[in-house]
Amino acid sequence: MNGRVLVVDDDAAIRRSLERGLRLNGFSVVLADSGRAALDAVRDGSPDVVVLDVSMPGLSGIDVCRTLRGSDNEVPVLMLSALDEVCDRVAGLQAGGDDYLIKPFALQELVLRLGALLRRRPPAADDRMRVGPLVLEPAAREAHIDGEPLKLTRREFELLEVLARNAGIVLTRDQLLDLVWGYDFEVRTDAVDTFVSYLRRKLEAGGRPRMLHTVRGVGFVLREPRDALP
Repeated sequence: MNGRVLVVDDDAAIRRSLERGLRLNGFSVVLADSGRAALDAVRDGSPDVVVLDVSMPGLSGIDVCRTLRGSDNEVPVLMLSALDEVCDRVAGLQAGGDDYLIKPFALQELVLRLGALLRRRPPAADDRMRVGPLVLEPAAREAHIDGEPLKLTRREFELLEVLARNAGIVLTRDQLLDLVWGYDFEVRTDAVDTFVSYLRRKLEAGGRPRMLHTVRGVGFVLREPRDALP
């Protein structure tokens, strides 16, 4: 799962479309049809990121963002608007928005921007992940397997963290490029294979069983040894 997204838009068709598209891309999605409902959803559900329409009747997206920041809520906010004026974009960002996307937009661009926003979040101190004998502590940027520390480069750790957060889920090379290298980073897909091979050597050192698997024609998946495919 890529994260919990709150989608706020007064247009029901847009809400349905975004919900379907984001779920297909691995996100958990919560919907709100107004600014007031958005504030209630943030209070009750603690989303990881908010997709917020600027122009809504009543409490606008800018009002919602300003209210969140005024209450010291730093949830990442990506603002949506049909208004392609610099002053509107500036107003949204000055209210505390983290990114801005003009309608109409491609779903894949939204997905990539959300991934970038989620990567900017500092990990919580207790954000520990365990996949079989592998333990990752993102806040400390430490990884251990069978109690032994893994010496990883920054990029190796980022790749392993993404795989661990999606343990059991096959991720394509393009998805890994987006999630690890960033949507605006131009890099060849064979970079993924190179770093996967680096990780494999370190994870399997000393004869440990394979955890990081290639799914031919699709991508890569991290599994607990007992769940590994032959």
